Amino acid sequence: MPAPVSFGIAMRNFTRFPELPDAPALVEYGVRMEELGFESLWVWDHILLGTDPHFPIIDSLTLLTAVAARTKTIKIGTGVLVLPLRNPVVLAKQLASMDLISNGRLMLGAAVGWYKREFDAIGIAHDRRGKIMDRNLDIIKRLWTEDSVTGEWDELSLRKAVMFPKPVQRPHPPILIGGYVDAVLKRVAKRGDGWLTYFYTPEGYNEAWAKISAFAEEEGRDPASLYSLNQLPIYVGPREVGLPKMTEWLNSEWDLSKGSLSTFDSAIVGTPAECAEQIARHIETGVKKIVFVPWRYEKEQIDLLAHEVLPLLRK
Repeated sequence: MPAPVSFGIAMRNFTRFPELPDAPALVEYGVRMEELGFESLWVWDHILLGTDPHFPIIDSLTLLTAVAARTKTIKIGTGVLVLPLRNPVVLAKQLASMDLISNGRLMLGAAVGWYKREFDAIGIAHDRRGKIMDRNLDIIKRLWTEDSVTGEWDELSLRKAVMFPKPVQRPHPPILIGGYVDAVLKRVAKRGDGWLTYFYTPEGYNEAWAKISAFAEEEGRDPASLYSLNQLPIYVGPREVGLPKMTEWLNSEWDLSKGSLSTFDSAIVGTPAECAEQIARHIETGVKKIVFVPWRYEKEQIDLLAHEVLPLLRK
C-alpha cells in the first residue's frame, strides 16, 4: 500500500492585470486554509512576470512570513522559489528566520527558473542558472548546518561566516527541487530532499519518478526517503459545466513548460465522488503530497474540496 498522502493547497499570490492581489485577504486565506485542515499552503514565486499582459505578484517569502505569524500548524512552502535570483547568504538568513517564526513549518521548493527578462533585470546570468542553483544550495545548506563557513564561490567570499540562529528543523528545512529535465532530476537525487512538480498526470508522474528513483539509487540514497509533490488544478461540480470553465482558466492564466510532462489534462474535474476517484489514481503512484489549485481560488470551490472531496479520501 502507498504511504499516506497529505493534502495541501495553493495560494493566489499572482493575478492577471488589471486585477491586483489583495495582501490582507491572502493572509486571511492562509488562516482559513489551516482552519479547513489543509496540511500545507504553497505560494508561487516571481519578481517580474510578463509584459502584456503582465502578472502582478506579491513576494512569496514576505507573504508566507505573514501567514506563519497568524497560524500554528499549517506548513508553508514555495512552489517554487527561483533560487538563482536570490543572494544565497541573504536568503539563508531569511529562510532560517521564517522557519523560526513558524516553529519549523517551512518547506523550500526551489528551481532554476526560466524567464530570461527577469534574470536580465536582476543582473544574474541566465545561461549559468543551473551552476548558480547548485552553488546557492551548497552555501545555504552549509550556513544552516555548520558553525562557521569559509569558502570562495564566484564573487562570494565567506571568511569564517557564522550564521545563527539555525533553523528549527534539523538538519534543515526540507528542500524540494522542481524541474523536469534529466539534469534537474539528477539534482533532486543528489542534492535535494525531494521533488515537486505541477500538472502531472499519474502516468507522467510515474515516468519522472522512475528516473529520480534510479538516479537516487546511483547516489546511494533510498528513493523512499525523498519527498514528492504534485500540484493539481481542481473543479468540483458537474463535469459538463466544470470542464469548459477549467479549460478557459488554465489557458488564460497558466503556462506549461515546453518539454515537460505537465499537461492541462491533469485537471481534476467532476462531482465529489468523481474527483475523489481521479485523485485516488494519483495517490496510487505513491506521491507523498498533493497540492490543489482550486478553480479561480473561489471560496465555494475550496469549501467543496475540503468538506465533500477530501473526506472521501480520508475514510
